Parts: sequence; C-alpha cells; structure tokens
Amino acid sequence: MGQIRVLVAEDELIVGHDLCDTVAEAGYEVEGPFDDISSAMLAFQKHKPDVAILDIQLGDGIVYPLAEQMMAENVPVIFHSGQMSPDEVTQRFPRALALSKPCPPAAVIASVQKALHEH
Repeated sequence: MGQIRVLVAEDELIVGHDLCDTVAEAGYEVEGPFDDISSAMLAFQKHKPDVAILDIQLGDGIVYPLAEQMMAENVPVIFHSGQMSPDEVTQRFPRALALSKPCPPAAVIASVQKALHEH
C-alpha cells in the first residue's frame, strides 16, 4: 500500500492551503484544495482518496451529494465547517467526523487518524 491520500475540498483559499500543509506535514499525500464540488468530484473519480476533508459550503453549492457518494464507496469523510456545528453534522451523517473552523492542526490530524482507524 502506498502513501495515504487525503482529498481536501475548501473554498477559502488560505484555509484550504493551511489544511493541505497540515496534512502534508503529517506525511499524507494531499489532493487539493478544491474550491468547488465539480473539481473535487473529478479528483475523487480519478483517484479514490483514503479519507476526505470537506467544507460543507463550496463555491458551487453544498457538498452533501459528494459526501454521500464518497461514503457509499467507503471513503471516510471529515466535515470542516464554520456554518454548522459538529452536532448538526453528525445528526445528518452519523458515520462522518466533524470539525468546526478554525480548527487547530493537531485536531485535523487526530481526525484523519481516527477516520482511518475506524474504517
């Protein structure tokens, strides 16, 4: 098995790059940041990631359909949102993890490790 691949979808440029840097520094391969659903969907279809970190609101809409497709294909999803509380997210997606923005890098990595471990 190669390096673990993490897909990052985040439409706030600085936040997206911070997330990608955090994930890369922890030794994971990063796909992204993607600022809209269509580019994240294309990347997902091209190379299925091992885990995905998704902002709920992207440039072209709400990420739920993409998240549902990923979960249907056994890709763990971590939602990363400033709009919804982690509780609201877990009510809708009980199998997903949720982080609120801003999120410290250590918590991001802990969530990635937890998602990979639980899967």
